[in-house]
Amino acid sequence: MVGITLGACQQENAQNSPIEKEVEQIPVKEVAKYVNPFIGTSNFGTTNPGPIAVRGMVNVSPFNVAGAQNLPLEKDSRWLSTPYVKENTFLTGFSHVNLSGVGCPDLGVIITMPTTGVLETDHLAYGSKYSNEISKVGYYSNTLDKYNIKVETTATARSGLSTYSFPKGKANILLNLGLGLTNEQGGMLKIVSPTEIEGFRTVGAFCYYKPDETYPVYFVAKFSRPANEFGVWQNRDHYKGVESEWMKAYNGKTIVKKEYTKEIVGDSIGGYMRYHFDEPTQVEVKIGISYVSIKNARENLEKETSGKTFEQIRQETNKEWNQYLSRIEVEGGEEEDKVKFYTALYHTLIHPSTLNDVNGEYPKMKTRETLKTDGTRYTVFSLWDTYRNLHQLMSLVYPKQQSNMVKSMLQIYDESGWLPKWELNATETTTMVGDPAGIIIADTYLKGIKDFDIQKAYEAMIKSADRIENNPLRPGLKDYLEKGYLTTSTTNSGSVSITQEYNIADHAIAQLAKELGKEQDYERFSKRSLSYKNLFDSEFNLLRPKNHDGTWLSPYRPETGANFVKNLGFIEGNAWQYTFMIPHDITGLKTLMGGDQAFIEQLQKVFDNQQFDMANEPDIAYPFLFNYIKGEEWRTQKTVNSLLDTYYKNTPDGLPGNDDTGTMSAWAVFSMMGIYPVEPATPVYALCTPKFEKVIIHLDKTYYDTDTLTITSKKTTSKNLIKEIKIDDVPFDNFFISHEQLLNSKNIHFTLQ
Repeated sequence: MVGITLGACQQENAQNSPIEKEVEQIPVKEVAKYVNPFIGTSNFGTTNPGPIAVRGMVNVSPFNVAGAQNLPLEKDSRWLSTPYVKENTFLTGFSHVNLSGVGCPDLGVIITMPTTGVLETDHLAYGSKYSNEISKVGYYSNTLDKYNIKVETTATARSGLSTYSFPKGKANILLNLGLGLTNEQGGMLKIVSPTEIEGFRTVGAFCYYKPDETYPVYFVAKFSRPANEFGVWQNRDHYKGVESEWMKAYNGKTIVKKEYTKEIVGDSIGGYMRYHFDEPTQVEVKIGISYVSIKNARENLEKETSGKTFEQIRQETNKEWNQYLSRIEVEGGEEEDKVKFYTALYHTLIHPSTLNDVNGEYPKMKTRETLKTDGTRYTVFSLWDTYRNLHQLMSLVYPKQQSNMVKSMLQIYDESGWLPKWELNATETTTMVGDPAGIIIADTYLKGIKDFDIQKAYEAMIKSADRIENNPLRPGLKDYLEKGYLTTSTTNSGSVSITQEYNIADHAIAQLAKELGKEQDYERFSKRSLSYKNLFDSEFNLLRPKNHDGTWLSPYRPETGANFVKNLGFIEGNAWQYTFMIPHDITGLKTLMGGDQAFIEQLQKVFDNQQFDMANEPDIAYPFLFNYIKGEEWRTQKTVNSLLDTYYKNTPDGLPGNDDTGTMSAWAVFSMMGIYPVEPATPVYALCTPKFEKVIIHLDKTYYDTDTLTITSKKTTSKNLIKEIKIDDVPFDNFFISHEQLLNSKNIHFTLQ
């Protein structure tokens, strides 16, 4: 493993695993046993139980969201962004590229399905109920009841492996390119030999913002036994009129081509391998994936799986997870809490995920030219969500990964001219609002992770903050700069919340400017970061949208906007769920509201009046804001404890909602350790009640001076409220701790009452 100062990013995955460098100095515990991959597979958590390697490109998920048997949670009947829902019962295969914890449907393709008996190519006809589900880290298994086939799956970073245990008789393995979660169509498939299929499937249009930026996912599938028969199929469109007269034989029907070895192209296509078994037989299917080429998919498959058995790969993937999950050890507490904790940590290590192939090649932003990186190029940057806590967790526990994520953002800037907003597989979806990448970059640098080009990063941040014309990161910037806020005419939704997001981004630039000695920029952006004050209405003691002429929006109901109701002022929320999203200026907000008491009363109303939304990002830091009022810190502890018990459970519905690529899980990880990064781009943590008697965070000495941080707690009553805090046996009279102080502490001890 090369040193951290070489190359744009250092290789962190698959064959060139980050494990050697990042975790070799820490003890590895068998903590993966506490992970329950079924958590989040209900209640729209949008996770799935299929195996995946740490930040893997491939995720072999059971696909059970197609067909009327799965109503109402069926992919074509509603907005559904997951390949698997726990309460569904009808399975139509196993998809190999999937997203975890997202709010828009995409991917969910390269679907295989084992069947027996006659060849059937319609997924609604060949689908099956299933039983005996087992999901562990790096492993999933079930039995297809219709066929009595046992399925087992595992994964490497860029390859998925499945074993199908068939009964005696005729058997089929189908590779269906027509079925998927994405709403894009089209692909190519070619049977290379009786043991190999190659091709690609088109995906894209995440959230339907940019249908012109669809792209291919390439694959190579290898079968451990040569097929007795093989072929392809294509579902033909139904034609009407004169043409249909001479198309009767195949008009609107499925065409099956046996022993066909040329490319087949279309929307609803697939290939099959057919067997005749004289006794029960197991067939192994290996599928390599690439976003560059079929050649690279084949190389990924060979480099990661050649000469290894299914069981060896399963064990290697499990070992890798144990090495990463062991970065944090917890002791004491309830067993259920350990399950919730390690499952949450597991979810934070799925996205961002790997984009580049084993040879370093990856597709350039938008144009998809083939480029090459010296290290990992990450993708799936859901930054409106993750800037609030997930990247802070990475900086603390996995700083090498976080450094490479920042380097990936800078590669995106080099390729597209802009930092990412919501990047997916080298496309910029521009989903959600704000300018979040700079917040993450500043936060990372201010925490002492500095092995990336900070001058380039600062240049990119300034560009998005100041470029008025054709700015994809900050639309409406002209009004923001001239008025200090976006108006109801600037945008048809979210004028207040977008203003707030720009404020937070400007605060991040100001803090970084100060660190870099750029005093004028520090003053300029500090002033810009406080412009939310123009939107504070003392009549409601809340933020309120303004019209272009400076008048208030009327009539005005602050509650409107919850539960995704469209609102001129706020994105996915209302005034209650956004007003306190001023993490960089709580002191100023308190003054606007009339002081500490008025602030407390208004903040408490958010919870008492059911305006707090644990499933959405704008208000997830609210429980920690009580710490800003001396003597009221117990409210933070009580509220966080209650939210953890209410919304985080060892059940399929054990997430509060969409995991948002690990953001909701990161909230739980921090909260259960007793610390929370309440203010992005300011290296400080709010303190709350730890869930465990001991938490040991193993720190990376490449970045930090010490190797462990220990957080301990001792209960004296059942209230779970903090009576006293000591740092290295010295009383600590504060409910906030700086990143530097946290790292310099050997032990933080909480006495609970």
